[in-house]
Amino acid sequence: MALQIDAQNLGRRYGRQWIFRQLSHAFQPGTATAILGPNGAGKSTLLSILAGQLLPTEGAVTYSLAGKTLLVTEIPRYLAYCAPYLELPEDFTLLELLAFHTRLKPLRPGVSAAGLVELMYLQKARHQSVRTFSSGMKQRLKLGLALYAAAPLLLLDEPTTNLDAQGAAWYLEHVARVRDAGRLVIVSSNVPAEYAFCEAQVLITDFQR
Repeated sequence: MALQIDAQNLGRRYGRQWIFRQLSHAFQPGTATAILGPNGAGKSTLLSILAGQLLPTEGAVTYSLAGKTLLVTEIPRYLAYCAPYLELPEDFTLLELLAFHTRLKPLRPGVSAAGLVELMYLQKARHQSVRTFSSGMKQRLKLGLALYAAAPLLLLDEPTTNLDAQGAAWYLEHVARVRDAGRLVIVSSNVPAEYAFCEAQVLITDFQR
């Protein structure tokens, strides 16, 4: 499934302060785009707007799947999202969480829940409560759920947060594995290693007025 996002003259304001204005970009299926800018510049805000979770103050976002226009209310079924501020249900064990999550968001063809546990190197934690996981384990879990979801839109906000060098290398290996001709990947970051694979960039400071 090939999903495209067209941002047209987007602007977002908090109170009287504009975060960005007149931001336009076509996010094409099969591409990876980095949203860049310093901390507090509005990268996560833009990502939330593209995800349909936040309304722009001005402008519009349109979505199309295989040439058919989608309503913003339809986007969650096509979206996989990983961000530091998204919480995991910590009362579940890892296996319980995977069983729950994959009922709502199936995994990519050929990937089972057991196989994902191995890909995330979390075999020894299968029966542990997620609340007992280290911050790095939780981030690897969030990434694994997003990367290996059967979703044509993948949004990653600061994806190596809480990961050490080995974990960051794991992220780069697996994001490369899950890219395909139809998947649209958007990465919000100010860490070059996180978005080195991206073909396009949107510098959010170019749209601050």
